[in-house]
Amino acid sequence: METVTQAYKEIAPRLVGLRDALGMSTRELAERVHVDEATLVGYESGTVEIPVSFLFNVAQACDIDLTALLSGADAHLSTYSHVKSDEGLAVTRRRDYDYRSLAYKFTGRKMEPFKVRVPAREPEELHFATHPGQEFIYLLTGRLEIRLDQNTVTLEPGDSFYFGSETPHALRGLDGQDAEFIDVII
Repeated sequence: METVTQAYKEIAPRLVGLRDALGMSTRELAERVHVDEATLVGYESGTVEIPVSFLFNVAQACDIDLTALLSGADAHLSTYSHVKSDEGLAVTRRRDYDYRSLAYKFTGRKMEPFKVRVPAREPEELHFATHPGQEFIYLLTGRLEIRLDQNTVTLEPGDSFYFGSETPHALRGLDGQDAEFIDVII
């Protein structure tokens, strides 16, 4: 929990600084990225979990690289980016998932690919999320349950799933095992 709080405290001032540099009010930025102003103020406080999908939307709306918001450094590669298996940039998107950005070195990305590990959990422990855009999931290991509103889909290794991420969704590993997958957000 301490690292989650620390990550929010590091990203929050970058959000404020970006908004200030663009001369935008909290209301203006909130409207631009389609969240309510109170949600934006919470993210800027550094005390509320900041979804990477929100940061992705801010980066697109403000024409900056997501890497700048996540790490405070700019991505520099524009022809290609090679990220070794142990080099993915850790992203604190949700405290119960392990996200690794797989393209953080590339500038001007049109999508955000991640390697994600989701732990096994009970159905009553699921937390639903929504955000603008679309997602593509390709399951690598384990079994993954995806809940979309009232629908439930189970993925096996090698299965893929594409959906509109504005639909409330929640994920969990099955059979007492973590599930690991590639997640591409656009």
